[in-house]
Amino acid sequence: MIRLLIADDQALVRGALSALLALERDIEVVAEVARGDDVAPRALQTQADVALLDIEMPGMDGLAAAAELREQVPGCRALIVTTFGRPGYLKRAMRAGASGFIVKDTPASQLADAVRRVAQGLRVVDPDLAAESLAQGDSPLTERETDVLEVARAGGSIADIARILHLSEGTVRNHLSSAIGKTGGRNRADAARIAEESGWL
Repeated sequence: MIRLLIADDQALVRGALSALLALERDIEVVAEVARGDDVAPRALQTQADVALLDIEMPGMDGLAAAAELREQVPGCRALIVTTFGRPGYLKRAMRAGASGFIVKDTPASQLADAVRRVAQGLRVVDPDLAAESLAQGDSPLTERETDVLEVARAGGSIADIARILHLSEGTVRNHLSSAIGKTGGRNRADAARIAEESGWL
């Protein structure tokens, strides 16, 4: 019997996934959580074999939760199931130690099969997303450009970004200018949006 934890901040989605997968003879849903920071503690408590993780959750996103699972509960494998089928997210999920990445419009039978394959130690990745990810390549942003865009995304001024990151305002302007050029954005807000949609933030 595969012991499954489901993590999704939307109660309706969480309940639907739970009801659907509980119909499978070899899958037992042992926990449901709405927050990313509850994943590892509940996985440890319930001895879950697989954790089905959404990306967008309060407390901690699914990618960070996958990384925490790998460190704290290595016997529990992470399977990202998300609406956000973006190549950048796929790469970040694999780096975080996730065993699988599929989108929420996957048919129910394929979802159950993905849980089984991940439980067996195999990797499961949405094929269209994998192809798109390979075509897109890695993030063109440097680590510092990523940091600056992360803070800029919240809408702060140049001075705010400089203060938060302990950089000079001129350095912040340079990083923003470079990030805007690399993403093809019209301004820093557009660059942050493009980077986020590509899964680079």
